Amino acid sequence: MASRVQKKDDDESDFLFENLDKGQVIQEKRAFNESPIHPRKCSLVISQFLYLLSRGDSFTKTEATDIFFAATKLFQSKDIPLRRLMYLLLKELSTISQDAIIVISSLTKDMSHKIELYRANAIRILCKITDSSILPQIERYFKQSIVEKDPHVSSAALVSSIHLLKVCPEIVKRWANEVQEAISNKSNMVQYHALALLHRIKQHDRLAVSKLVSNLIKNSLRSPYAQSYLIRCCVEVIEETNTEDRIFREYIESCLRSKNEMVAYEAARSICTFKNVSNKEINSAVGVLQNFLNSTKPTLRFAAVRTLNKLAQTNPTAVIPCNLDMENLITDTNRSIATLAITTLLKVGNESNVERLIKQIANFLGDINDEFKIVVVDAITSLSQKFPKKYKHLIIFLNKILRDEGTLQLKQATLDAILTVVNNIPESKEIALTELCDYIEDCDFPDLSVQILHLIGQEGPLTSSPAQYMRYIYNRVLLDGGIIRAAAVTSIAKFGLLYEPMKEKVVILLQRCLLDEDDEVRDRATLYLKLFKENDVRYLNKVLMDDVPVPLNNLQKSLELYLHQGDFSEPFDIASVSTVVETYQSPLLGDGKSPFSTGASKKGDSVTGTPKSNNASNNNNNNEESSGPESFATKLSQIPQFSTFGKLLKSSEYIELTETETEYVVNCVKHIYREHIVFQFNCTNTLNEQQLSNVSVKMVPSDPKLLKYECSIPIDVLPYGEPQQCYVAIRYIPANGYPLCSFSNALKFKVKEVDPSTGELDEPGYDDQYSLERLEIVPKDFLNRAFVGNFSEEWKKMSEDTQLVQTFSLVGVKSIDEAVKQIIKTLGMAPAEKSEVVTPKSAKHILYLTGKSLNNQLIYVRARMKLDQSQTNTDVELTIKSDDESLNDFVISAFIEK
Repeated sequence: MASRVQKKDDDESDFLFENLDKGQVIQEKRAFNESPIHPRKCSLVISQFLYLLSRGDSFTKTEATDIFFAATKLFQSKDIPLRRLMYLLLKELSTISQDAIIVISSLTKDMSHKIELYRANAIRILCKITDSSILPQIERYFKQSIVEKDPHVSSAALVSSIHLLKVCPEIVKRWANEVQEAISNKSNMVQYHALALLHRIKQHDRLAVSKLVSNLIKNSLRSPYAQSYLIRCCVEVIEETNTEDRIFREYIESCLRSKNEMVAYEAARSICTFKNVSNKEINSAVGVLQNFLNSTKPTLRFAAVRTLNKLAQTNPTAVIPCNLDMENLITDTNRSIATLAITTLLKVGNESNVERLIKQIANFLGDINDEFKIVVVDAITSLSQKFPKKYKHLIIFLNKILRDEGTLQLKQATLDAILTVVNNIPESKEIALTELCDYIEDCDFPDLSVQILHLIGQEGPLTSSPAQYMRYIYNRVLLDGGIIRAAAVTSIAKFGLLYEPMKEKVVILLQRCLLDEDDEVRDRATLYLKLFKENDVRYLNKVLMDDVPVPLNNLQKSLELYLHQGDFSEPFDIASVSTVVETYQSPLLGDGKSPFSTGASKKGDSVTGTPKSNNASNNNNNNEESSGPESFATKLSQIPQFSTFGKLLKSSEYIELTETETEYVVNCVKHIYREHIVFQFNCTNTLNEQQLSNVSVKMVPSDPKLLKYECSIPIDVLPYGEPQQCYVAIRYIPANGYPLCSFSNALKFKVKEVDPSTGELDEPGYDDQYSLERLEIVPKDFLNRAFVGNFSEEWKKMSEDTQLVQTFSLVGVKSIDEAVKQIIKTLGMAPAEKSEVVTPKSAKHILYLTGKSLNNQLIYVRARMKLDQSQTNTDVELTIKSDDESLNDFVISAFIEK
């Protein structure tokens, strides 16, 4: 008899909820109202709702509310599996439905139920729907649950408290004693959650965190989860306090010998991230990771090789003992592990095995995701600097990644790697250009095509046979979209400028572009043709070869402001555009630095971070000052006290005067006028139990003779979490010199206590003050960036009679790249001729800078630098040229104390 059992096809799905319809399921909620309740039927309906939510289906507020209140009828059921599903559904819908607060009485009743399962789940839902007005009423239930003997209830209360800490921190902080008691619970998970909560309660008090960690180290936690968390707390204390107490390091070292693999790995990983670590410590950590490389568990092998991969970037010699073990991982069935092993070997390996490793990566490149491909690309980039003779193999390999399927992020990283190889190894230029020319024939990303065309236009005319590239460029004019065609026209024009024999052919090709349907293409072709016919080589150089010297977003806003003001008596000056670009750094990942970091953008792209409104430090300037002096000028001109100061000449970057975790967060921007300086203090009150009023900054100058106090504008009211600005203005006389001095600062205010639950103020308050960091007026505050087409020509034109030459040493600066960055930062002037780019591991370099004074006097700076014999300092010869000898002395004063 033939069997009737048939084998299902692999592609055939028997998933119960696959074709589930939301409308039909919503109708099924009537099962919750049936009497008696049918647990099996209701459980199926709840499972369907949970599946819809996990699938991403959205419910309107009305739908969610109806389902929520229908599900509350199930509180009558005593079926435990059904109650578990009901709690889960209520938790998911509590944030969507209206009036979810109505179930608090039922949940509070369940918090004292004899069945632990009810108590734990009731706590989890309560933390979702509780706000600062309700929490005081149920506070005692949470405190009782935290010290509950049952680990499920205690863990639920602790994790819920971590969430409630964001809602009402002042109430949760009062539970510290109960949380401390929970740390002694026998459950591993309860210990871990209790430690996590206690650390969050004390995290803004460094001394309290340090004491907590010290006590827990002595009491020796049993939970491996808590031990791992304690290791991270030790790292935090070491990094933030720079303590010399060995107890924290010794604890981490002792954890290397733990029998628990998770704890041992966390200790090894932490030691590998230390900035100052001894050879003994790093060798011990690497030894533990080496053992994990041979583990039978893929997770341990992956964790170990990833940590070694990161360590190889900063300390490659420490990883060398693991080379043999990582060689064995190249054939690992887990492709992520194999990729990390090979890239780590590439970072620490020698020249003889580079080709073999690259071939092995190529064999399984298609089996790994784009994230790990980017890791491979980064390793290849660093390899090109280490073994420049292997450039052919590296370029061919990178081109293979470029041609394969992948995201724009991967393609961009690969193209950047190729550009890095070309910049560092001139011999690789022709092979790289040939490969890229082939790639743009089938490139799916316009942004990449534009960048490649730019590179071909820059470097193609300088190769041995420039004509071979013209066919690829002109194909783009014929076959691609408007953006790419416009870039191709510019690239063609560069060949005519840089390679004289092709000039006539270039003119012919540009004439064919005059009838293009795209305005941008026609305009570019018309401009280039006119300049070629007039043989205006200098302007062609300026138009074709010079990068836009300022961030494009800033340039756009400056032009819009210029047009809006309607005063066209003076032409627009690009030198007036701000080069300050704001970036946001999350305080969760931060290191105590300003959330506003400034710097020149790459190729004129502006990078502006948008801080969240609930972050005190980052919200100082949410709605203003995103584009530098342009928006500063608009706002300051509207303040009557400053309206007579004239034109704003310069605004500084943000200068932090407090740390980001303090009670009051303050940073400052210096606004320079012809005869005045306005200090704008951005203040944020991070204490929700205080309201400040009459907030001002008292500034005491180190040399009062250099300046005169003009006026001060205080903040009337500074409530919690709402940034405000106060101002101090001083006057100086330019004829007497710029007022280079420092200020001691104090934030002065009146404090009124606030009841967080009611918002009521405690009158009348009391006067108080808060010390701020010192603030300096430095030479770069009076120097603007300037841009010239040809620095060498302008340098030769300037007379040597007025030049100033000064030599000095940058103490503690151990690399040329660091020296270049420090000089640019100190002077605030614009690098010329791409001299800010330093050849890797170079021992000497020449930096060119251009700037101008507030009187528009041009300044040219040449900095010759080299590492001294000890390789720990950088010697600098600074030559300054301008038409004013006193201006030269002023510039050099930024480095030389007089």
